[in-house]
Amino acid sequence: MPVAVPLPELGQFNYVPETKENIDWADLITLDFSLYGTPEGKKQLAKTLVEAVRVHGFFYVKNFNISQERVNRQFSMGKQFYELPLEEKLKYVPDLDNGAFNGYTPAGRRILDTESGLRDRIEIYNLPKFDGFFTHNHPAVIQDHLAEIEEFAKSLHTEVLDPLHVLLAIALELPEDYFLKIHDYSRKSEDHFRYMKYSKYTPEENAKLGRIWGQGHTDLGSWTLLFRQPVAALQIRHLQTNEWKWVKPQDGTLTVNACDALSFLTGGYVRSTVHRVVAPPKDQEHVDRLGVLYFSRPNNDVKLETIKDSPVLQREGFVKNQFEESGNPVPTMEEWTFAKQKWQRTNNKVRGDPKYETAQILPGFSEKVYA
Repeated sequence: MPVAVPLPELGQFNYVPETKENIDWADLITLDFSLYGTPEGKKQLAKTLVEAVRVHGFFYVKNFNISQERVNRQFSMGKQFYELPLEEKLKYVPDLDNGAFNGYTPAGRRILDTESGLRDRIEIYNLPKFDGFFTHNHPAVIQDHLAEIEEFAKSLHTEVLDPLHVLLAIALELPEDYFLKIHDYSRKSEDHFRYMKYSKYTPEENAKLGRIWGQGHTDLGSWTLLFRQPVAALQIRHLQTNEWKWVKPQDGTLTVNACDALSFLTGGYVRSTVHRVVAPPKDQEHVDRLGVLYFSRPNNDVKLETIKDSPVLQREGFVKNQFEESGNPVPTMEEWTFAKQKWQRTNNKVRGDPKYETAQILPGFSEKVYA
């Protein structure tokens, strides 16, 4: 339920119109959580979820019991944060080169085009999970609304992530609380809530970048939740065809993708989907793109080894992941998080650099980055 105190005025957040261009949208499926209340509905949703994480890669969730008004307020908070002077935002930069990520990441840390010297224009503000393990200073625009942000972030667990974990357990013929236990909110994990801004380039600059703002990659946790953003820029690499497809913003939905940790835990049965961010269509190229996201991760002490208790994984032969096959030590979620974050922060991310295209993150695992 929303917080029961009067909410400070945030101003209106105005969404831009959706593109009218004819672009190649991905054909994604939708999980309707209005079916979640019955055993039959859960079974149906679990079957749909398997198709989503094995065939399509990304999917939508609707009827998840979080009002659009509450979502709009989060976009307004993100907008207000990014309107702060740069010198104020820079007070909240963590030790990025050593893998820290909570706080502010300024734009311009990556060269996207060596000839022109164009750099990324991506700004990030991450808020750690409200589990009592993290202390963090925030600018007033965030601090003054922290109770509301905490309530909103926790509602993403109860209304979205917990049901997804139950459905995945049902699909794998595990006890329904299997994934709930390893994603216990009260235990330390690196979940975080994010306001993210992509500032626009000119048409001429986009041409120099090949219209690619962020190279293809996978996310490192369990699930990523993305609230509807009408500025089209997200593309996925389809699991079956390997073609790049645009992800269409759908009213009243969350866009969700499964990530590395679930792929490791299921021996590759759940697939961590490659995705990227590109320049918007021409009729949206003139505006900035603001995103509100949530990144879910298993508890820090969870070892990323294949689940041995799932009859489904045993029957279908998903019994080892890359770490187990390599013979190297299997990392915990905490070790994987900071190893991948540090790799992402410190590698020379210039298009065409072979060190960037394929790079070792931990023994037994190399990640390829897709243009």
